[in-house]
Amino acid sequence: MLMEITLHPDMSRWIDDKVSSGLYNSPNELILEGLRLLKIQEEQRLALTEDLRRDILVGIMQLDAGRAEVFDHEAVTGIKDAARSKSLWSTSSDYKNSDRDQGRIF
Repeated sequence: MLMEITLHPDMSRWIDDKVSSGLYNSPNELILEGLRLLKIQEEQRLALTEDLRRDILVGIMQLDAGRAEVFDHEAVTGIKDAARSKSLWSTSSDYKNSDRDQGRIF
């Protein structure tokens, strides 16, 4: 199928530069590669959206079934303290004194 498109002059120059550099054999090859990558990106975005919807549904079902745990400041601090005791964070004064450690970023 033959399709005619109109490109902005800047885009046309960019395509010409890519073809002239030898990276692509023709403008058609560059456009086809761009469309192939765009299709892959769209498929990945749709798959991610579906995964997120499924995860949200699982979370809602767990909440409805009473399988939820409240994470207040004290609980988060306990988790961070446990992580520090098992990692390099326990020796990093930079991390311990950061905004994140002070509970200001969550």
